[in-house]
Amino acid sequence: MKYLYLLFSAAFISVFIVGCAGNNHLQQKAPANIGNAYYTLEGDIITLYIPVTAIQTNRVNLEAVYFRNKKANLVNSSEYPGVYMATFNMGKPDMIMSSDPKEEYGNKMPQKTEKMDFELNDDEAILIFTQNSKLKYYKLKGVKERV
Repeated sequence: MKYLYLLFSAAFISVFIVGCAGNNHLQQKAPANIGNAYYTLEGDIITLYIPVTAIQTNRVNLEAVYFRNKKANLVNSSEYPGVYMATFNMGKPDMIMSSDPKEEYGNKMPQKTEKMDFELNDDEAILIFTQNSKLKYYKLKGVKERV
């Protein structure tokens, strides 16, 4: 009886671990009708644009994106309808260093490099989205620079 309990416990734990490990798998199908993603480069700032022609906003929410070892939240562009944007600071920000902490108040936190479970080329990004309250990932390919 004791061995049977251990066997069932081990089986349950292994199924649970395998089920949780499956969350990082990339989706083969895009969560929305997505056009060709592109980015612009201004100094040390990269702005990634993801054009979306159709999305079921009641089921799908585009959350964030990984690009060039950085992660940024996606926002709906007010300037371009139907386009989601993410901004990445690739350089080191100017910091005010002072013995008075009040003078350092305006310093912004640097955008840190994120450790990803995915191998990406320079022209690829990972779209992070929720679909029916489940976190999912989709790889965007062919991300090109626009001048």
